[in-house]
Amino acid sequence: MTESPNSPRPLTIAVAGGTGVVGRPTVEAVRAAGHHAIALSRSSGVDLLTGTGLDAALTGVDAVVDAANVSTLSARKATRFFETATGNLVAAAARAGVRHVVALSIVGIDRIPHEYYAGKLAQEAVVEASSVPWSILRATQFHEFSAQLFKRGHVGPFHLAPRARVQPIAAREVGARLAQLAAGTARGRVADLAGPREERLDDMVKAYAGRIGHRGWVPSVSLPGPQMKGMRAGLALPAPGAELGTETFTEWLERLS
Repeated sequence: MTESPNSPRPLTIAVAGGTGVVGRPTVEAVRAAGHHAIALSRSSGVDLLTGTGLDAALTGVDAVVDAANVSTLSARKATRFFETATGNLVAAAARAGVRHVVALSIVGIDRIPHEYYAGKLAQEAVVEASSVPWSILRATQFHEFSAQLFKRGHVGPFHLAPRARVQPIAAREVGARLAQLAAGTARGRVADLAGPREERLDDMVKAYAGRIGHRGWVPSVSLPGPQMKGMRAGLALPAPGAELGTETFTEWLERLS
């Protein structure tokens, strides 16, 4: 299709963590909107922790989405990762003249004392201190969270279903929102993004187990620790004014092959 003289030019948007759960649909959404997407990952020669490959990768880039992640329950490790990785990313973005950095964060990280959340708060502080104009989007847990918990949360032959109040959203809807934000101007903290309705996390895990054909017992449990206690109290739910996605958890399950 030939562009009209008045149509905006396609942007080049780099996505850190572009092969991950949210990064991949973000890349897809960027391309679906007619822009050029660059997935930043170790497989593409970019290491956020050392900064290797960042300057070359961000040359000519208009906007950056930070959807990189680390799997840890340690506050020290999470903080070190996000301060280093996001710090290197925004510093390279400033050197390259990038006009906008968009960071993905989590609803409730300032209300729930949890080790990993300390790292996300540190990440937000790095972005806010950057010389590059920025936007931060906090989203609720993803529908995919149920699968992650099923796979990780088992004791012997039993898979555990943690009790919690959540309002999950599809990762692809988060990716679409990140892509939309990146194509626009910096907005600071934007409205939280959540799924269309509240769910019980233990019901989600059990439903996922049934969807994949698991026949074993999946007991509901109240896990100890400040994170799960806070989630049972509803501290991970969005505040009034949040933007809501459309795909329910049940609809997401039906899409699974």
